[in-house]
Formats: sequence, C-alpha cells, structure tokens
Amino acid sequence: MSSEYPLEIFDIDEELNVRLLHDFTGERTGFVQVGPDKWFLPRKYKDQAANFYNLQVRPDDTWVVTYPRSGTTWTQEMVWLIANNLDYETARRIPQTERFPFFEFSLFVHDEIKSELLKLNAGNPEKLKLVEQISRPGYEVLNEMKSPRFIKTHLPFSLLPPNLLDVGCKVVYVARNPKDVAVSFYHLNRLIRTQGYLGDFPRYWDYFENNLHPWAPYWSHVTEGWDHRHNPSVLFLFYEEMNKNLPATINKVAKFLERGPLNDEQVSSLVNYLNIKNFRNNPAVNFDLHRQIGLLNEGEEEFIRKGKNGSWKDEFTPELSRRADQWIQRNLEHTDLRFP
Repeated sequence: MSSEYPLEIFDIDEELNVRLLHDFTGERTGFVQVGPDKWFLPRKYKDQAANFYNLQVRPDDTWVVTYPRSGTTWTQEMVWLIANNLDYETARRIPQTERFPFFEFSLFVHDEIKSELLKLNAGNPEKLKLVEQISRPGYEVLNEMKSPRFIKTHLPFSLLPPNLLDVGCKVVYVARNPKDVAVSFYHLNRLIRTQGYLGDFPRYWDYFENNLHPWAPYWSHVTEGWDHRHNPSVLFLFYEEMNKNLPATINKVAKFLERGPLNDEQVSSLVNYLNIKNFRNNPAVNFDLHRQIGLLNEGEEEFIRKGKNGSWKDEFTPELSRRADQWIQRNLEHTDLRFP
C-alpha cells in the first residue's frame, strides 16, 4: 500500500461474497478484509481507507471506541454529559448522532441504499437532509466540526489515526462479553437497513465466529483495546461492570475526563437519565429520526434493547452455547483479558 495507508486490502473470495450479499442485503457490492488481522468492512472502505486513517486528530477530541453493541450509545451519552457539565437540555434537544458523530457510518450507506432512501423521502427537505448527513464521510464531517469534538467509532485501534494516543485526546474503550454482543448485534443487523440481515441466529453466529461480519474479528478488536489499558489517554471499561455499578463508572469517567468529582446529587441525576427505561424512550438517542427516514426495518427489536447482562440466553441453544464457550476459551488462551 502507499505511505498514506500502510495496510493491504483484499477483496474476499467471490463465492463467499455472493453468499454474504444474499444474507446481508444492506451491502450491494461486497466486502473486503484489511491487514494481517483481516478486519472485515464494506468494499467502499477500499477507496476511503487513507482518509479515515489520516484524520487530523485534535488534543481536545474525546473518542468512544467499541466493538458494536458493547454499550456504545449509553457510554457516549454518559461521556458527553459529563464533559458538558450535565447539560441535559442540549442533550435532549440535539440528537446524539449530531453531538457525537459516528466516524465510519457512511461506509455502510451503499449508494443504492442512499438512492432508495432519497426516493422514499422525496418531497420532505428535512428528511432528505438527514439522508445526505448519514451518507457523508465521517472524516469530512469531523474536519468541519468545531472543537471539542466527540467521536464514536467501531474501528479497531489499528485502523484509527496512528497518532491517536499521542496527541492528548481521551479515548474510552468499552468491552462486552461476546455472547451478549453477538445476540445484540444480530438483532441490530436485522433492524437496520444498511445491514439488512435476513438469516436466523445460528447462521449469524457462524459468521460471527468466523469473523465474517462488519468490524470483525471480535477478539483482535477487544485485545487491542485491552493492550492499551495502561495508556494515560485510554480508559478501558467492561460493560458488565458499568451495568453492575453505574455510579462508580460515572465517577471513574468524570475523573478520567478531568471533570470530577461529581456530587451525589449530580451522580444520581445522571444515573436516572441513563436508566434503561428512560434511555429507551429518549428520542435523542434511540434512532427515532432514523426510523422516520426508513432506515430501520419494521417488526424488529428496538435500537435500544434490554441493556442487561446475560440476554444471550434468549438466542443460544445449549449446543450453540457449548460451541461458543469453546471458541471463547480458545481465544482467551492468548490474552490475560477476562470478562467480569
């Protein structure tokens, strides 16, 4: 590759590509794998990789980096509110997607999907504007944003700007156990039109385990995060611990962002705001606008789901669970990462 972008990008095998396009109807061209870890992304990444990799990072940026469905939206809202002096009024008024842009989401808005959405929303300037927004590359959006910027990404550290941890910005990384991640991501893949997954859960798990779905491989992603946990620019969190003790997490995040300590009343108000029932009914975070433009498929589970630990039990058969446990065991042999 050029000096602009150091990793090789390969098209996946054509037969496999055809099968994936049949099951994941949001992508229409195909998929690539990137670098030695074989990061799995839509083919559009090939043309834009250097732009993502070479984004100008600013010292006052705050990033939330996660594998998908690891408590990302919840963490973003907590981080944004702590960094913005608990400004609930603005948080409710401005959608999270505007306050905290999703760096690479545009990669998943295939040109054909974009055309379908434009057609669907013809005659409504507000909705057409939103379709343009979601299909605009994140690096363009971020280059125009005033500081301080808040940035969400599911890209692993090795695909992010190489100076990310050297310039003084803050990175919150959240990890969640893979069985809960897979179940939650399966439902999101069915819900969101840009993924458009049509198969059942066992087939989805097959893709998940074999690193054949967006942002995989899971283990490379979380172990990269884990390996950076001692860097002063990184706060590594487990979703399970956040869920178990949210006040302690809030204090930890406030300290990391140099916004603490918060008093008991402030912590309590934020805990209440982030309570899953309130969160699910909050249009600023639950993808309400995206539903209005037709980005979410009807009849699927909501964007903000249960928010609890152990919901994997709803989808895994005993046999599939045993297989998953063996896969987890094999992968934990190579790391001292352990889920709470």
